[in-house]
Formats: sequence, structure tokens, C-alpha cells
Amino acid sequence: MNQPTHAHGHGHSNSTLRQAFTNPTSKPFKQWIAVVNFWIYVSCITLALETLEPFATDYKSLFLTIEYVAVAFFIGDYAGNVYFAKNRIKYIFSFWGLVDLISILPTILVILDLGALQGAKVLRILRVVRVLRVLKMAKAAMQEISNKVKSSNPLVTNLRIYFISLFSVVMISSSLMFFVEGDMYSPENMAIGQAALDAELKIHPLPAGSPPEASVFAPLDPIGGNTIPADKHFFTSIPATMWWCMVTLTTTGYGDMFPVTFGGRVIAVITMLLGLVLFGILMNIVGKTLMVLLFGESMQENHDNKSSKEHAIGQLLSLKLIKPEKGALLLSMSDEQLKDHLDRL
Repeated sequence: MNQPTHAHGHGHSNSTLRQAFTNPTSKPFKQWIAVVNFWIYVSCITLALETLEPFATDYKSLFLTIEYVAVAFFIGDYAGNVYFAKNRIKYIFSFWGLVDLISILPTILVILDLGALQGAKVLRILRVVRVLRVLKMAKAAMQEISNKVKSSNPLVTNLRIYFISLFSVVMISSSLMFFVEGDMYSPENMAIGQAALDAELKIHPLPAGSPPEASVFAPLDPIGGNTIPADKHFFTSIPATMWWCMVTLTTTGYGDMFPVTFGGRVIAVITMLLGLVLFGILMNIVGKTLMVLLFGESMQENHDNKSSKEHAIGQLLSLKLIKPEKGALLLSMSDEQLKDHLDRL
């Protein structure tokens, strides 16, 4: 008698697990997405702090532990999505499948401790790739929209999607700008440049009376050809670059920070265009909120839904496809009851 109970429990567990990866309207799915999104936020924040001293040195072991825990959840998410996919090969090579893979691959490569991955340049590239895991949050939002998941408060849902988009743009844009611009005056490149300058000065010493800063290496502006003084080293960390990103997203200029490389300016242009898109989305949300608060638009929408249901049932009655008493019964049902009733037919 115990065996059937065990089988039933196993089946229920498997069903819950399947819902967590395949049914956006289910409670297990929403709970799992909330857990994954939490670790995305945490890992992105620690990723940014890893580029900022003294946090990078003082909390290195803590950041590493957080990264490993987060990646463990991301591996579970990737494995579940692949296992429950209708076409596993198609999912693995789909856009969202690649996003899931990118969220874990850089850390796995570092754990493997491959010799080719020990260079500072490669580690900076892997850091930028890691930040693309914020797209996993966009994936959950897209699933919610595409499956038309009902929300008790559409305003909260719209704002949540907006802030997911904002957070994604800020993290990706800041990380790219930090990699492209900040690489010129990264500690590694500054040390290499200073060593090269010292070697040059041994062969060709500076003339007597030269200023002290002449013996200090300064990177060159690749567009203007001028040296970049220390007070113009803007993009020294991802948190510092976030300031530039927020100013660029919300205004029409760079503010007190600006890129000097071609790649940096391309990123800046794209960031400004995305700022316009985000501003349009925010204005749309604000406009809908005002319509609801001032004119009761949501009630009008409910009325329209009710009228649509009455019209559909009226058409069935006019075509004599259902009897009057059946029509009256359908009209008395709520939308959910009517949906369940039609599903059973």
C-alpha cells in the first residue's frame, strides 16, 4: 500500500518541478524566477564592486563565494530549462539558451584555471561577459508578456519590467564603457606603460629642468593624440561608470564624464538612444496610471470585457447553437469559471 503513495509523491514533485520551468502562470515558476532574479542582482552588484578598491581587495573571498553560489543557481536554471524544453537542441542554440549559457560559462572557465585565461585582459573580457546574465531577467519578463500572465496590479508589473530594463541597460552599458575606456588606464596597462617609459628614459634622459610629471606615464587620447592626465581618468571602475551612464540616459549630454575612444563614443550613442526608449516606456506607464486614477480607464476596460462576453453569448443564441437557459448560465459565470467550463467541453 505504501508504493502507490510514494509514486504519487514522486509524480507531484516532478509536476511541480516541470511547472517551475514551463508554466509562467504557476506559483513554482514565479518563486523560482524570484530566486534567480535575486542572485542576478546580487552577482551584478558584486561584479561592479570587484572593480572598485579597496572593496576588490578587502572582500575578494566574499565576492568569490557569492559568485560561486549564484552560478550554482544559474547552472540549475540552465539544466532545468534544457531538460524540460520541448526541443532541447533547439533551446540550447536559441538566443535565450545562449544567454543562460553565457551566465555560467565565464565563471566555469575561471574555475577550470586554464592557462590562457590568466591574463588581465582576458579576465576583464570575462567580467564584461558575466554582466550579460542580467538578460536572464529580461527573459522572465518576456515570458510573462508573451504568455499574458494576469496581474492584480498592472502598474506594478509595468514598473517592474521598466526597472528590469533600466538595470540591464545600466549594467551592460557601464561594463562595456569600463572595458573600452577604462582599459587605457587600468593598473596593468599603466604599469606596462610606465615600465616602457622608464626604459626609454634610461636611453634618452629628460633634459635638465623638466617637470616631474614628464617622467610619469600618461596614456594618449586615441582620437586627439593628447595625453590624458590623471584627473581625466574617468572610467576607473564600473560604479564610477554607472554615474556617467545614468547622466547619459537621463540627459542629452555626457555631463562631467565623456569617452575619448571611438568604441567608447559608439557605446555612448547607443546608451543615449536607449535612454530615449526607456523615457518613452516610462511616459507610457505614467500616462496609463493617470488615465486610471483620473478617468477610471481600468473600469472601462472591465466593462468592455463584459460587453464582449455578452456579445459573444448573444451571437451563439442568435445562431441557436445554445439554448436560452444555457446562455443565462454562461452569463452568470465569471471569466475564470467560463474558461474552465469551455475547457471541459
